[in-house]
Amino acid sequence: MTHSSAPAKPALTSEDRSARIAVTVFPALILLAAAFGFFVPDVGQMLAPHTSLYLGVIMFAMGLTLTLPDFGLVARRPLPVLIGVVAQYVIMPLVGLGVSLLLQLPPELAVGVILVGCAPGGTSSNVITYLAKADTALSVTMTSISTLLAPLLTPLLTLWLAGSYLPVDAGSMAMSIVKMVLIPVIGGLVVRLVLGKLVDTVLPALPWVSVAGISLVVIAVVSGSTEAIVSAGAIVLLAVVLHNALGYLIGYWAARLLRQGERAARTTSIEVGMQNSGLAATLAASAFSPAAALPAAIFSIWHNLSGAMLAMYYRRSADLHPAAHPQKGRPQVDAA
Repeated sequence: MTHSSAPAKPALTSEDRSARIAVTVFPALILLAAAFGFFVPDVGQMLAPHTSLYLGVIMFAMGLTLTLPDFGLVARRPLPVLIGVVAQYVIMPLVGLGVSLLLQLPPELAVGVILVGCAPGGTSSNVITYLAKADTALSVTMTSISTLLAPLLTPLLTLWLAGSYLPVDAGSMAMSIVKMVLIPVIGGLVVRLVLGKLVDTVLPALPWVSVAGISLVVIAVVSGSTEAIVSAGAIVLLAVVLHNALGYLIGYWAARLLRQGERAARTTSIEVGMQNSGLAATLAASAFSPAAALPAAIFSIWHNLSGAMLAMYYRRSADLHPAAHPQKGRPQVDAA
């Protein structure tokens, strides 16, 4: 008599383990950073003048993870990439404005929420996509393209949507993004091309470099926003949760309505809902005020937590229908 048993689950690969550590540990570290900034604001204010440097380190680390094939997907599958990038710069900015109007946020907080929506995709969206068994290669390409477009689109969209709340110097913002984002990302990509073998040896450490950078940004922002947190923390959290959730939902259905497959739609959902909150926080603090950076700081914590929960939901659904959700691509475990 023979006994049948369910096949054993395959052992986790090192990439799976790194990705899961990223999703579980990063939000906790960022939450600790926020608490540190709130309870030890004097130290946080010492860090505040250097937030652009921290962001530059994060974006350089992102550039080191990129390869030329990541951009080749634009030529091979232009439509899903185009849908994702356009959705990124249409859905989240408009949702940010809508949430600000709905909750009647004061000008500084409204500008902060809108600026989060106008930021490019967050690099942590790539690891969430990987864990969700969606299309990791597509996510990496969407993030990369939206990041490269940020110097043009983020200032213009912020000026258009937030200019009625506070004055927006779009030219200065564009130059800041070029210095903090575009140059470091391209620099990292060039270093990867020239010193590929050396970079491969340090790739496992890059997630921790990135989370250290975003943690420093959060400490600096929160330390300058303690009064705003006490007076408006609950309403900002509500705004962030609504903004993020609507991004996931509308991003998914936008892709489905445009006849994209399930994996591409899930990838678009994650990519649209998760923003480069480190960039938004740094821009808000430098162009407006620490209070304007508060939504981005809270978004840094929340979108990693919500993304992990969404990945669990998508992954469970994919496990029920594995043939329809083949896992491809490599995980990217930068945090932003």
